[in-house]
Amino acid sequence: MWTPASDMSTRTTEAGAGGIMVDHEGEESSPADGFGHIPVLLHRAVELLGPALTLHDPEGGGAVMIDATLGLGGHSENFLRTYPRLKLVALDRDPHALEIAGARLAPFGDRVTFVHTRYDGIENALLEAGLPPRDSVHGILFDLGVSSMQLDESDRGFAYSIDAPLDMRMDPTTGITAAEVLNTYSHGDLARILSTYGEERFAGKIASEIVRQRAKQPFTTSAELVELLYRAIPAATRRTGGHPAKRTFQALRVEVNGELDSLRAAIPAALDALTVGGRVVFMSYQSLEDRVVKQEITPRSKSRSPEGLPVELPGMGPEFRILTRGAERASEQEIEENPRSAPVRLRAAEKIARRSAA
Repeated sequence: MWTPASDMSTRTTEAGAGGIMVDHEGEESSPADGFGHIPVLLHRAVELLGPALTLHDPEGGGAVMIDATLGLGGHSENFLRTYPRLKLVALDRDPHALEIAGARLAPFGDRVTFVHTRYDGIENALLEAGLPPRDSVHGILFDLGVSSMQLDESDRGFAYSIDAPLDMRMDPTTGITAAEVLNTYSHGDLARILSTYGEERFAGKIASEIVRQRAKQPFTTSAELVELLYRAIPAATRRTGGHPAKRTFQALRVEVNGELDSLRAAIPAALDALTVGGRVVFMSYQSLEDRVVKQEITPRSKSRSPEGLPVELPGMGPEFRILTRGAERASEQEIEENPRSAPVRLRAAEKIARRSAA
């Protein structure tokens, strides 16, 4: 459902947003506004997307931008202030985030349109907005992972440093909870998601401990799981490998929210939505996300002409130009000012040609 900013609820709350990371350690607040946060790599995102948003007007007139991961709207607010004629389409799966961001962005009126959806809903969102799903958008921002607001809310279960119900749903109105995963998945499926999504060395041992414990009493809270992980992971690894719950909590969150599958579906739709000259920026916070981004954008930045031909065949040249040298990281100064930017990996690309039929 599409809603202009002026129609959103005016309820507000003070919470972190915009900075996203898997590890809850070191999540000290870096207040920059009433929401107590600094959006990650904000200036770099503006620098990369700005040329696309000002193709026709230095104030962003005629340009459409998608914020595919709105959160509490820190990035979006800055883009709307920087480009006073820019139109923004804001997506988020978390209705609470949309409610808060709606109040924050209400001063921009009908320049902002919100939609409650995952980022793989870009195509349908554009259709509902009256825009074609191809060649209609000038800038797209993905700020991936779990938001600071979700980490900081004590009843969501994302943070292993806070005892809470094992929920972990980014959209609490739908889907399976982390507790249901722990209490119903087979040993093999638990080991698979811990290994694949958490890159956990002790996935098999942890899965065995989970199955053994749930036979006595089902899991309900994050503290129960953290206690098990302290037992399951060897002391030597705990001393050198960070918090023992980090990888398991990441794996459960990715599974509960279908994050990687959603991202794999979202990126092609986002690339198709861009007009020639349009740009996309991806900010990921763990290697699995960054790997998916690289795998999706790299092939479309290469020629499809057969190797060895002395000329480029018509319509077979690269569709995108990569704007970053590998994955960019936050500077030491930014990390000092905003610790939540430490794990970020940024990639960006510009559309230089329309995709021809294969």
